[in-house]
Amino acid sequence: MANSFGHILTLTSFGESHGPSVGAVLDGLPAGILIDEQQIQKELDRRKPGQSTISSPRKEEDKFEIISGVFEGKSTGAPICILIPNTNQKSSDYEHLKTIYRPGHADFVYDKKYGIRDYRGGGRSSARITAAWVAAGAIAKTYLTQTFNLKIQSIVSSIYNIEMDSPFSYPDWENAENNIVRCPDVNIAAQMIMAVEQAKTEGDSLGGIISTRVLNCPVGFGEPLFDKLNAELAKAMFSINAVKGVEFGLGFKSSKLKGSENNDSPDKNSNHDGGITGGISNGKHIEFNIAFKPVSSISIEQQVLNTSNEIETLSIKGRHDSCILPRAVPITEAMTALVIADHALLNLKYVGNMT
Repeated sequence: MANSFGHILTLTSFGESHGPSVGAVLDGLPAGILIDEQQIQKELDRRKPGQSTISSPRKEEDKFEIISGVFEGKSTGAPICILIPNTNQKSSDYEHLKTIYRPGHADFVYDKKYGIRDYRGGGRSSARITAAWVAAGAIAKTYLTQTFNLKIQSIVSSIYNIEMDSPFSYPDWENAENNIVRCPDVNIAAQMIMAVEQAKTEGDSLGGIISTRVLNCPVGFGEPLFDKLNAELAKAMFSINAVKGVEFGLGFKSSKLKGSENNDSPDKNSNHDGGITGGISNGKHIEFNIAFKPVSSISIEQQVLNTSNEIETLSIKGRHDSCILPRAVPITEAMTALVIADHALLNLKYVGNMT
């Protein structure tokens, strides 16, 4: 099972949804980097459940502990191990799923691949494990800010059929943290909240799009072939539960343009490439969208397959988000930070040629 990613800066993830804890080992961070524990906790608080009326009511404080790799508030160069206890499991909520494969989840394929599965919330395939990714990503964010004054921001730009017009042109992304859906446009946010609340009342769920931008990224991050920066970011995004699509810059819209319309040039105020050309950062803002499917755990009755290969009816009970996007914003930022920081460190071998 692949539980690690990265080249120089590597993240190894461990733990299960209903185990004693989840955690991560962040290895390869240079010595002497400030480890801001308050910032780490702030990022975890943005991801934790129970923070609004539209998120899962599971109550997890997500208080973390760093057990290695930090001394007197700075990285030592050794692996940084982060532990986050699971304190509010209700495994009994999943007892009725012991012999049932939930639609849209990894239950069936996991069982067929490994011959064993933890039916309590999905075990290893649960989004619960992303808490530790957020903690590690907060450290990567600090490194990038200290070293490059680089900033990573994500917002919810679309939920269901409600969407912002040109989110990358919206002037103040900071407003996103002022409402529970994390959309910077107040009017659009209000419509999104109403839609999610309606879906929750109906026992249903909604998907949407998170838009992300990286400000002040230097020219030269990424490789021209198999480690393209956009490919590495896309891989990291697809590791996040429920992600079904990624596009950079104009993305699929560029297929409907002529070359003369799509090409960025010095006299155009455009960023159709999304800040990455030929797999390498070009100095403009890195801009990309990721699409999330609706949460699969819904209370509406569905036809499902059981472990005896029979079809039966299921209404999923328990504590689930009606829309995962607001809580996925810090996860998206964290995974982006880990990839960008990894390529910043990879680029040290070319430092003599960088301008």
